[in-house]
Amino acid sequence: MLPFVYRVTKYDPADRDEHGSYVGTQDTLSDHGPVEAAYLEAVAAFAEDSGVEHLAIREPGIAPGFAHFGSEPPIDGHGLAGLFPPDLTGFHDGALVPVAVGLELIRAMLRDNGAWCRLEVEGSFAVHVGWDQYVYVGSGEPCDRALGRVRTLGLFPERMDASPYDPDFDEPGLQRPADEEFWAMLRWLAPTGRSVILEEGFVGNASRWHRLTDDTLDAVRAQLTPRAVLTVWPELSTDVGAVLAELPDEGSVEIVWENENGQITGVIADETEFAGLVAHLAGARAAVALPLDLDNRSPLYTAVLPDSDGVLRARWRTEPTPRDLAWAFMKTLRRGQIVTGTVTQIAPFGIFVDIGGCTGMANLPELSWKRIDHPRDVFEVGGMVTAEILYVDMVREQVQLSVKALADCWVHCPHRVGQIVPARVTELGASGVFADIGDGLEIHIPLAELTDDPGAKPEQVVRAGAVIAVQILDIDRAQRLITLSHTRALADGSGTHPLA
Repeated sequence: MLPFVYRVTKYDPADRDEHGSYVGTQDTLSDHGPVEAAYLEAVAAFAEDSGVEHLAIREPGIAPGFAHFGSEPPIDGHGLAGLFPPDLTGFHDGALVPVAVGLELIRAMLRDNGAWCRLEVEGSFAVHVGWDQYVYVGSGEPCDRALGRVRTLGLFPERMDASPYDPDFDEPGLQRPADEEFWAMLRWLAPTGRSVILEEGFVGNASRWHRLTDDTLDAVRAQLTPRAVLTVWPELSTDVGAVLAELPDEGSVEIVWENENGQITGVIADETEFAGLVAHLAGARAAVALPLDLDNRSPLYTAVLPDSDGVLRARWRTEPTPRDLAWAFMKTLRRGQIVTGTVTQIAPFGIFVDIGGCTGMANLPELSWKRIDHPRDVFEVGGMVTAEILYVDMVREQVQLSVKALADCWVHCPHRVGQIVPARVTELGASGVFADIGDGLEIHIPLAELTDDPGAKPEQVVRAGAVIAVQILDIDRAQRLITLSHTRALADGSGTHPLA
C-alpha cells in the first residue's frame, strides 16, 4: 500500500455533510474542456513529483457489447482510437505506456467512453479513475509541489488511507498459471484428430476464440495476448440447428460459432437478436450457446498466462472449475505420502479412490502382495482404503496409489537364502507357477526351477493347491524379489513337502 494517497476531485470538501457525503451541486460528466484538462494536468504533476515516466496498464477492460454503463453515450473504440489499433494490441495487463498515453487513457475514463484500467508503477505510483469524476492518486512521495498545483488548478486534493479501487484479488485458493505443465496437458488432451476450444480473454469483457489441435496448439500459444485469461471448453456441437432451437425464450446467452472458413466468433445476445443470429449462422460448421451465469457454465479448465520468465504477475483470478480444484489439490501431494480415501469404483484392472480433492487409482498389481483375481474380491465401493502415493502425473491428471506398499512384508521378511520352506501353488501359468510361501509373499517359480524335464508343462508337474518344498536361492529386498527353486529342494532331499 502506498503511503500517500489523495482523492482529487472538482467537488469542494466544504459541501460535504457530517458523514462525508457530497451535498453540493454535482455534475458527474466531464466538461471535455478546462476541468477535464485540469484533472490531466494534476495527474501529470503527481507523476513528475514521483519521478514517473512510464505507467503499467493493469486489469484493462472494455464495456461488454450487450450493455453500456457509462454516463455518456458509447463511442466506437471505447475511447481508445488513436491510442491502440482496432484489435487493441498493446492494451493489455502489464503493458508499459508513456505518461502522455496514460493521460489519454485517463481522459477516456473521465468521459466514460467504455474503457477502464488501473495505471501503476509497482510499489511507487498509482492512478485510479472512479465514478463521478473521482480520481485517486497514490505515490511513495508526499508530492507537495503537485498538491499545490492541484489547488491552483481549482481542484481539491484530499488525503486518503487508500484508494477504493486498490486491487483486491485475495480470493482463497491457488490461481492456475498457463505454464509449461498446462500446455503439456492440453497437448495430451488434443491429439491429432481431436480438439478443444480455447477462449482468450485479452481484456476484461472481450475474448478471442481458437481451436486447439496437435497441429495448431503452438501457433495459437505464440499469438496469445500477454497475461490473458484462458478458458478451455469442450468441442463445439456440429448440430447447429439443435443449438439454435434450444435458445431461451428470454434472457441473454453467449453464442459461439465456427463459420465456413473455420473462424470462431462469440457474441452475447438476447431474444431480440436471436432471429438475426439464426440467419447469420446458416452456414456455420458448429456452435454452442453458453449461459452468462457462472454457476451454469461448464468449462474444462481456466488459467492465466504468466510472463515470459514463467512468473505469474497478472492479478486476474478465474472461477476455478472442478478440474482446476483437483489440480490445486494435486499440487499439494508428494510421492511417498500416505492418504486415506473412499473406494468410488472397482474395475478389473484396479480401484479408484476419492482421496479428498481428486481421485487416485491403484492398479491391480498394487493392491496386494497376494494374487487377486478381481479387486471386488477384496474391496467394495464405499469402503475406506489407506494407500501410499507412487507418483503424481500433473499432465495426465493422475495420482497412482499403492495399497500393498503399506503392508510391505519385505521389510520384515523372515526368510533367508538357502532355507527350504513350504509353498502352496496358487496358479499355473505357461512359464511356471505362482506359489504362496506365507507372510503375504506370492512368488513366481519359473518352469526351469520346477522340473528338470525341459519338455514338461507346469500342469504335468504340480497341481493348483498342492504344497511343495522350495529352496530360497536369493532375496532382493530393494527390488522385492525372491528366487525360488523346487528342483534344488528335491536335490536336497526334501521332495514334496509333508503338508502336500
